[in-house]
Amino acid sequence: MTAPLYQTVIDNIVARIAAGDLLPGSMLPSEFQLAADTGVSQGTARKSLMMLEQLGIVRREQGRGTFVTARTPESALFNFFRLREADGTMVRPELGHELLARRPATSAEAGLLDGAPSEVFEIRRIRTIRDVPTVHETVVVSVLRFPGLDLRSPLPNTLYVLYQQAYGCIVLRADESISAMAADEAVARALRIAPGTPVLCIDRVAYDILGHAIEWRRSLCRTDSLVYKVSLT
Repeated sequence: MTAPLYQTVIDNIVARIAAGDLLPGSMLPSEFQLAADTGVSQGTARKSLMMLEQLGIVRREQGRGTFVTARTPESALFNFFRLREADGTMVRPELGHELLARRPATSAEAGLLDGAPSEVFEIRRIRTIRDVPTVHETVVVSVLRFPGLDLRSPLPNTLYVLYQQAYGCIVLRADESISAMAADEAVARALRIAPGTPVLCIDRVAYDILGHAIEWRRSLCRTDSLVYKVSLT
């Protein structure tokens, strides 16, 4: 079955972004130019840009043009950090402690991450809120996808901005699974709670613009003063 013309335009733009031809924050061709370059009508080009905007891949600014989505620390936190005050007020986590190691990938990690890497970087971090250790975070990414990541330590508070700026990798979406577990001694010590205290366990797989899994993350969170908050529509 032949793909609709607007999907062909979308695939072309996504491929150019993924290849680094269109960098985060850069301006896309106008609807007129895009139509001429791809051999479609201006209406089809317009529909393609509208759909890319709905997907979060581009943003459109009235009177200026269309730009490749650029993550900022603020937007990354707003989109991907869901711990909130009980009344929904956003909180800002800070980086308290970090350990980064290069190691062989487990079979599960090789099966999950794009490219089936044989080696990964494992990042263990404690993130604080109002100077209280609140999140015990383990992040695993491919050495192939993020070469030299260990040379950049200490890493910034919001990793997704680093992925974009240093590696041209835009995290477009993430899938999360949430469960409850008891803190073991190491986690309890890091979060300054008693062993066995219930913590919120958030397992996340983050995907790039092409739908490739580029990061696995587990966050163990204190919830004695915070809640995990989402809006459902």
